[in-house]
Amino acid sequence: MSHPAPILRFFKFGHLPDHLRSVSAPFADLANQLVDNLPPGPELSVALRKLLESKDAAVRAALPAPPEAQNSDTDTRTEHV
Repeated sequence: MSHPAPILRFFKFGHLPDHLRSVSAPFADLANQLVDNLPPGPELSVALRKLLESKDAAVRAALPAPPEAQNSDTDTRTEHV
């Protein structure tokens, strides 16, 4: 790595179960490639932040739907306690 990028810690995936690890790993690879090949600066920071947002969304998409969501795809209201 040519320069440190603290955001890279959020791309770690070793703690995830295998099915989520396979979703997250390509994002970590790309994040490291960006850090290794681009100069530090605001555009790299934005690229990494948006890549992190994408990784988080992809991992969430790979999670099983909660039981209540399996019963109704159209009702997205949440219960108030």
